[in-house]
Amino acid sequence: MTESTKTPSVLFVCSKNGGKSQLAAGLMNQLANGTVAVHSAGTKPGTSLNTQSVESLAELGIDITGGHPKPITDEVLDAVDVVLVLGNEAKVEPREGKLFEVWATDEPSDRGIEGMERMRLVRDDIQARVRKLYAELTGN
Repeated sequence: MTESTKTPSVLFVCSKNGGKSQLAAGLMNQLANGTVAVHSAGTKPGTSLNTQSVESLAELGIDITGGHPKPITDEVLDAVDVVLVLGNEAKVEPREGKLFEVWATDEPSDRGIEGMERMRLVRDDIQARVRKLYAELTGN
């Protein structure tokens, strides 16, 4: 790695920062293994992580039990290269010079699918998107 090579950085955002953005961050951290700086935040952070999100990642060997919901800060927004908003609830204004995307993630509850079955489908949808993003960021 040359000095001019910068580690890409990404911020995953959802409304409460307890579920989808935590899933995406956990999946990216596992995949990137330090080659991407990963952040997550919420527009209206909750008080705890979604238990089913934590459990669905644990099924893949990813432990996020030490995490907690965090608010979006200008400091993080200024520092990252990519801002990804997961779902339709969180509203974030795009910033100049940042790659900005909204991922309209699968919502199995719209089809009557609930519980862990729902969470696994959400996780798998986000995992496919994270893999694609990782390839785009790193060329891998």
